[in-house]
Amino acid sequence: MSRKSKKRSVADVLVALLMAISPLLGALALTGASATTASAASLTEVTGFGSNPGNLRMYVYRPDRAPARPAVLVAVHYCTGTGPAFHSNTEFARLADRYGFIVVYPDANVSGQCFDVSSPQALRHDGGSDPTSIAQMVRHTVRTMNADAGRVYVTGASSGAMTTNVLLGDYPDLFKAGAAFSGVPFGCFATTNGSGWNSDCANGRITKTPQAWGDLVRGAYPGYTGPRPRMQLWHGTTDTTLHYVNFGEAIKQWTNALGVSRTPALTDSPQSGWTRTRYGSTGAHAPVEAISVQGVGHTLPAAGMAARAIAFFGLDGSGGPN
Repeated sequence: MSRKSKKRSVADVLVALLMAISPLLGALALTGASATTASAASLTEVTGFGSNPGNLRMYVYRPDRAPARPAVLVAVHYCTGTGPAFHSNTEFARLADRYGFIVVYPDANVSGQCFDVSSPQALRHDGGSDPTSIAQMVRHTVRTMNADAGRVYVTGASSGAMTTNVLLGDYPDLFKAGAAFSGVPFGCFATTNGSGWNSDCANGRITKTPQAWGDLVRGAYPGYTGPRPRMQLWHGTTDTTLHYVNFGEAIKQWTNALGVSRTPALTDSPQSGWTRTRYGSTGAHAPVEAISVQGVGHTLPAAGMAARAIAFFGLDGSGGPN
């Protein structure tokens, strides 16, 4: 899909998302307000990172005390957001100060500030559009900042969560794990008419077998036989923007893609109102971890959730499989 076509389709996205984005912005603002004071390091825009078919902007936060070979976290904003806003209003940069990893913030740089997760180009390895631009950001960071290519992760909210799913499908060779806050499965938002919005997916009307969902992931990078990235999924039970049905469908997809049972290896409640299930392992770095948040709408991540994502990745010093 061309950038011109994408701009035309953004109006469709905004109609559905604008009413729900205010609570999300409020939650993110609270998250940022509760974070500790950042170090003297600052957010920097990077240009010339590749051919950039999605015409995105790239911002990087490298903490002052980053080690010689730092890990990389890509943090992807929601519709109507920006890379700098996601930096300021979430806890990822403050966690980077604590644990010494680099944070890359893509910026959608189009009217409406949504990422392309719908076009055929976006849903295949190096196919073009936004996911390819983000992959180029990762490769540039590894090459120019001496970052550790074996420790690259991605997270995002809403449009950024959908992008997280897409990046793990398109680029299993780049990313080791992802954490998606209120997203949809890889390929669920696919369209062929130039629109960036898929109402059937958003409203939970698209369901598939685990095998069919897994095949979409495997088909994004034909011939790839290496390991698949682990996935952490978050969703509020009363989300009416990207329906809660998508949470269960994403569990189907990633358990199948990673070849683990859909029967939870562990079920617990780490916090009031949360139900956490782990698949394929009971440990903190399970292949798939899913957290359902009771009575919450399209407002994730809330305060403290970013730290849980960082722990799932192993960036808190707890290790984790590469």
